[in-house]
Amino acid sequence: MNKKLLSVALGAAVVGFSAPAAFAGTLDDVKAKGFVQCGVNGSNLAGFGAQDSSGNWSGLDVDVCRAVAAAVFGDATKVKYTPLSAKDRFPALQSGEIDMLARNTTWTASRDSQLGFDFRVVNYYDGQGFMVPKSLNVKSALELSGAAVCVQSGTTTELNLADYFKANGLEYKPVVFEKQEEVDAAYQSGRCDVYTTDQSGLYSIRLSLANPDDHMVLPEIISKEPLGPAVRQNDSKWLDVVTWAHFAMVASEEFGITSANVDEMAKSENPDIKRFLGEEKDQTIGKDLGLDEKWAYNIVKQVGNYGESFERNVGAGSPLKIERGLNALWTKGGLQYAPPIR
Repeated sequence: MNKKLLSVALGAAVVGFSAPAAFAGTLDDVKAKGFVQCGVNGSNLAGFGAQDSSGNWSGLDVDVCRAVAAAVFGDATKVKYTPLSAKDRFPALQSGEIDMLARNTTWTASRDSQLGFDFRVVNYYDGQGFMVPKSLNVKSALELSGAAVCVQSGTTTELNLADYFKANGLEYKPVVFEKQEEVDAAYQSGRCDVYTTDQSGLYSIRLSLANPDDHMVLPEIISKEPLGPAVRQNDSKWLDVVTWAHFAMVASEEFGITSANVDEMAKSENPDIKRFLGEEKDQTIGKDLGLDEKWAYNIVKQVGNYGESFERNVGAGSPLKIERGLNALWTKGGLQYAPPIR
């Protein structure tokens, strides 16, 4: 790849380094090399980014990478995954080591501006929570004064934790680690009383514990954590592709199009569905995005709609069994909403 950002040291602090100017052209570079280099969670976060014993990746974030590959190449398998820690994810994107980041990353103002990234969609609406051993006999985070709290560095979690305890007049002892595996081990060994991170992550981490039933996630949600893919700034063509790949998954669920019925739905006389699936004569949506006109069809056929992805990765069809909640379609009381694809 010859159009990259200027290098930054991979060990640079997440907060405080400035973003160099970006060179547009990631879409052309991706097409030239024949695959999407996607940054994902390096800690095997079940439901979002995890690798099995055969080396296969799966998860809600992984499906974003696959959807982009399906849109660009007509082949969802044309992805290479780069496992990244919370600390390394931003330098990897800035330096051009990866083409996009899909690693349960919160969209914030500073990341969108100071760090030089662009976010435009949210593939999971989340919020920070707390997990405790049931033996602690607490039912609320407001009962945690004096507790030792395990937290990962280089995340929004640290600041949210400090703000919550200060606002509620509670004392706590932070037990901070750089890597998620270190936080997991510390909590499992009893070095801290509480584990805090995004609530979705807590459900995933709980399953990895020796005795999951001995632990509970408390009801409080103390922050807004809109999680979504990120790309480098000043590269609007690539941002459009990543954005509309997600919206295609949401729109297909709105239309009732699934991976199983997409071929039948392609025969529909509904002009919106025909246009969406590339069956409308003389349409140029794909061309305008730099893609084939069957880009959305390929996403649905090979990856599925948003609801399918949610259910198999984190919902009722997964071990996590997380309810849709805010991630339901807007027509069902949630926040997932696709602009018109026309």
